[in-house]
Amino acid sequence: MSWMAKLYDTYEQAMKLDIPDEVKPMPVSHTRQNANINIVIDIDGNFKRASVLTKTPVVLPATEQSASRTGKLPPPHPLGDKLHYIAKDYPDFGGEKPHFFESYRALLASWCDSAFTHPKAVAVLKYVDKGSVIKDLIEHKILFTRSGVLITPSSSEEIKEVTGTIPEVFKSIVKDGTTKKFDQGSALVCWTVEQDNEPLSDTWVDLELQRRWVAFDSSLDSAEGLCFVKGIIEPLASNHPSKILRSENGAKLISANDTDGFTFRGRFTDSKGSIKKSGYQALGVSFETTQKAHNALRWLLGRQGVENGKQAVIAWAVSGKSVPAPLVPTLDLDDFDEIINDSKDVLSTATDLTSDLGESFAKALNRYMAGYFDGRIAHLKEHESIIVMALDSATPGRMAITYYRDFMAKEYVTTIEKWHRHFAWSLQISKETQESGKKVHKETYWVISAPSPSKILKAAYGSIVDSNKELRKNLYERLLPCIADGRPIPRDIVDLAIQRASNRNIKRLKDQYSTPVSELNAWMNDLAVACSLYRGFHHPERQPDSNKRRNYIMSLDMQCASRDYLYGRLLAVAERIEEMAMIAASEPSRSTHASRLMQRFADRPASTWVNIREALVPYQQRLRAKLPPLEAAYNRLLDDISDAFDRDDFSLIKKLSGEYLLGYHCQRKWLREHKLEKGQWVSKSVEEPELTILEGEE
Repeated sequence: MSWMAKLYDTYEQAMKLDIPDEVKPMPVSHTRQNANINIVIDIDGNFKRASVLTKTPVVLPATEQSASRTGKLPPPHPLGDKLHYIAKDYPDFGGEKPHFFESYRALLASWCDSAFTHPKAVAVLKYVDKGSVIKDLIEHKILFTRSGVLITPSSSEEIKEVTGTIPEVFKSIVKDGTTKKFDQGSALVCWTVEQDNEPLSDTWVDLELQRRWVAFDSSLDSAEGLCFVKGIIEPLASNHPSKILRSENGAKLISANDTDGFTFRGRFTDSKGSIKKSGYQALGVSFETTQKAHNALRWLLGRQGVENGKQAVIAWAVSGKSVPAPLVPTLDLDDFDEIINDSKDVLSTATDLTSDLGESFAKALNRYMAGYFDGRIAHLKEHESIIVMALDSATPGRMAITYYRDFMAKEYVTTIEKWHRHFAWSLQISKETQESGKKVHKETYWVISAPSPSKILKAAYGSIVDSNKELRKNLYERLLPCIADGRPIPRDIVDLAIQRASNRNIKRLKDQYSTPVSELNAWMNDLAVACSLYRGFHHPERQPDSNKRRNYIMSLDMQCASRDYLYGRLLAVAERIEEMAMIAASEPSRSTHASRLMQRFADRPASTWVNIREALVPYQQRLRAKLPPLEAAYNRLLDDISDAFDRDDFSLIKKLSGEYLLGYHCQRKWLREHKLEKGQWVSKSVEEPELTILEGEE
């Protein structure tokens, strides 16, 4: 139960944080719900007005049973609840849902009759006792009837037949999962009690009302026993909270029903009487502990959790201090740009790429990560606790912890830093800007960053991950240990990304993307991520096999004589020659011969290179006629790369590894960021276009 103990400690620390009360974790004995209708009454319980809310989250008082109720179980909330709970006249208007007003009124009355009563709770009791909730809402055009009966339409067409339009209440509620109808009785009501000189009229933000309810709920009888989390005798919880990820998700982390299903048959001797007297034999958690732990978990997920359907990942420091998120790209780390302002040139790859940007990036990243300890971001202590947890809800009622790890702060920050350093690569980023009175301008540039898990999955599997939720969940589970524990990334994901980047099939791209620009950008993203994965997979600190270890730099390595790397460089130069020849002749843009043969080139590089080289002849002739110095410079570049090959390696009949993509990508970028000036290759300025035809040698 260490995860619950950590969450309990987190709750205690969070309540001490210097933040507004409304953004702190929920108080004990409360639940968060999406309200649909707000009813305003005065302190004497007289109706004033009402309005429809669109999925407005509110914090409502709740009992241990009502906070964890699922399906059609009747335990009511004591103040705000659904109409078929709070409206005495609900059956009078043909309400189809089960009517639980008596149990609702009994709970509310017992609170109002106790020493912990509150004037607003009393006002609500006075109003609901009048039995006119549904009547008042109908008169004020909040609810709708036909022949005196609340309508329960199954489609928007049925709604329009009665009302002529679609009222707000039907936009706020959702269809009943069983009847497939919009049932107005399922609308959840929250209360506003107005009185003179009272600035806080809404009951869900009244802290004094919350404290009164907590005191009353704590005074109710509860079986005492050993709390497995705290190790002391306390009132035990018989039910545990649900709705951890979002208010409509009823999955629980802890649940048991050994009196009907006999889950622990033959091991424990629980009965209804023994459970009521001393709690469950299998597990005992105090009411206070489970409430605070679950409230802390909801709070953390809402603040910094990453949700993927019914799956969620969260990393936090028990002290409540900031920690680096595990599932974001480098540039999305909190305040990353601000922390490394003095190294900001590292982020943009418009600088000279003949130097190794990896070293500069690593220094900037190290400085950023140090900010979690020296106070620039947080004041973490090296040995304080940081938790990484992953949750998954396999069924509507059950949730599991699929990953849990308790780190020391120094260990966690170091591991996250290694992920961003090992998998950093030049990634393409697009941003839209709009000046006043002008059209939206889309700017594309390159930055150094580790890719996000979503980009990795898209590069490996394409658009299928958007529709296949189970595949996406499974891959997130496989990537999390690679990021948080520093394990090697799965080889199959790396290989898939390399295969997709090599396959520049135009038909495949056109099926997925609407314009040639989006096709190219999508492929460039896949290519950059594939390079990132290959580089990180072979990093010496992640690769146990010494034969596969290699610390690749992020810029063009002109000293690298590896067969695969050199072949990648040759392909990039051939593609550039054809592109420049088409631009020089003012031809429409199209795919090059080299790009169309890329997949074949990866499988049979020597024979395919002969075809590509022969196809280059007319383009070289065209450049020789229009820009002879440029054509000569490209030839020298091809010769230099060819001369770097080992003679036997060049003709070797063997597929290229993903290393060729690194050489291709780096050479491609180098050519776009350099121009020929007086016979020498020099870096372009940031203002110059990517494709510069006139290199000063006309």
